Amino acid sequence: MKRVLFICSQNRLRSPTAEQVFLSWPGIEVASAGLNHDAESPVTPELLEWADLIFVMEQAHRNRLSKRFKEYIKSAHIVCLNIPDEYEYMDPILVQLLREQISRFLPRV
Repeated sequence: MKRVLFICSQNRLRSPTAEQVFLSWPGIEVASAGLNHDAESPVTPELLEWADLIFVMEQAHRNRLSKRFKEYIKSAHIVCLNIPDEYEYMDPILVQLLREQISRFLPRV
């Protein structure tokens, strides 16, 4: 079972949407977190060590992740989706973007 982590800033809109969209995808377990200290579910070393594959929404997230948690992301594959913070939770356009960009990294259904 592949463990997939979705990361954005606040863990309120983009990463929880991704978690919801891929929750029932066969062959994976999913979680989401935010990099800001006041995020709904903040990124933790344990969560990063748990993940096999990490999706960040912006390059800034990848940079912050590398600076703050470098020792915990050694073996994880990190993919930047380049999805700006301009969508609401479960926005149909966001859902479509996530499906288009993420599906190719996941086990085939």
